[in-house]
Amino acid sequence: MEQSREEFLEQFGGDYGYPGAPRGVDQMRVADFQRLQGTVYLDHAGAALYSEQQMADVVKDLTSNVYGNPHSQSDSSMAVTDQVTAARHQVLKYFNASPRDYKCIFTSGATAALKLVGECFPWSRESCYMYTMENHNSVLGIREYALSKGATALAVDIEEDKGLEKKHGSPSSDLFKISRHSNQRRGGDVLSQNCQNGSLSAVSENNWNLFAFPSECNFSGQKFNLNLVKLIKEGNLVGLPSQQQQGQWMVLIDAAKGCATEPPNLDVYPADFVVCSFYKIFGYPTGLGALIVKNEAASLLNKTYFSGGTVAASIADIDFVQKRKSIEQVLEDGTISFLSIASLQHGFKIIEMLTTSAIALHTSSLATYVRKKMLYMKHRNKKNVCIIYGQEASKVADLKTSPTITFNLKREDGTWFGYREVEKLASLSGIHLRTGCFCNPGACAKYLGLSHSDLVSNFEAGHVCWDDNDVIKGKPTGAVRISFGYISTYQDAEV
Repeated sequence: MEQSREEFLEQFGGDYGYPGAPRGVDQMRVADFQRLQGTVYLDHAGAALYSEQQMADVVKDLTSNVYGNPHSQSDSSMAVTDQVTAARHQVLKYFNASPRDYKCIFTSGATAALKLVGECFPWSRESCYMYTMENHNSVLGIREYALSKGATALAVDIEEDKGLEKKHGSPSSDLFKISRHSNQRRGGDVLSQNCQNGSLSAVSENNWNLFAFPSECNFSGQKFNLNLVKLIKEGNLVGLPSQQQQGQWMVLIDAAKGCATEPPNLDVYPADFVVCSFYKIFGYPTGLGALIVKNEAASLLNKTYFSGGTVAASIADIDFVQKRKSIEQVLEDGTISFLSIASLQHGFKIIEMLTTSAIALHTSSLATYVRKKMLYMKHRNKKNVCIIYGQEASKVADLKTSPTITFNLKREDGTWFGYREVEKLASLSGIHLRTGCFCNPGACAKYLGLSHSDLVSNFEAGHVCWDDNDVIKGKPTGAVRISFGYISTYQDAEV
């Protein structure tokens, strides 16, 4: 073990363990994560872990201050208002989003933020909702709003030619190969012209379309090129003149998985919507996320429901209501989770001490080390033990390796170990990992080679999410996922 550690540090010592931080990972692990003794936690993509010092700071804050409902003018209410304002700025800073251009809307999580966009987006019969196949169910769910308004939904696969990127330097539509899946439309009628023939062409000045993709796939860990933001918004992804596209396409980035190590830089990649959940970054609080929305995009969102805190005035017995002017107040229903919001500063304190760039290097070093070891594992007949999905070549040359490894295991005779079998054996050894499709049906089907007929027959055979039907007709129905976080150590990787 000691020799292996020395070899690891020789290769990754400059990236591993936060050499430039006040405290290294081993010191933090001993001081602030004593509950992990005897445990190997490898599901940081599912939930990051809060530190004991972080929770001590939260408790001290809440027991030293009086925080009241912010919908008032009392001293305790104003104290909360100040905390919420500071938290909004801290979130925007994390994504390098100027407060002049963006607003931070607090939600119950990334899923609620996505639902809010889908609910309030100005869909029409000429709208198109385009999304990558590698997307979480919470992103796919937006299509229900689009389809219910008569819009077209369209899934695409996007592959990047890194050879062209190295040759030409600057991003262009030539770098990307777009594979379209079938158009989805309810209620008959002619398909939206915006989705015909893969075109992003606009039909009218009042028409709005939405493209959604993850900064990092939560199934495979593949990272998407954020230059897609500008190419889509300018209408250049398919080589159309940019003047035809001004203001017609909006872009949503699901950063729930990727923002723990590489939050999208909105000053460089000015997406219209970005969603996140804070427990994915530093473990606590749960039930709190954010929608980071560009001001121009926010002005187009149409919220039907109103509630406490969202109105300037309303009359109970006649149809009269005046909503507030602030977009935060309009979109945040009722009393926000103000105590959780006040706790964000203690999580961000850790991230700022380490820096996201150092966290990305640290987690990448561990994942790269483990991935190489897994690929070298062979049976006696020289067949691979581990089949790793995605990331054979990163989709973005200048981004670091994902801290996520998704795989299945094969026996010597070529049959599969069921992922639930792997999970149960891991649990007996104190190893916490994740199995299944991780709520990402598109990526799961893509990497496992499952056709539509496979998926339907598996469902008809009784397979549903989170069950024990891990291999059907000789094919795995899901996979095993391990993922590293800011507090992961070499010892976790070596297990």
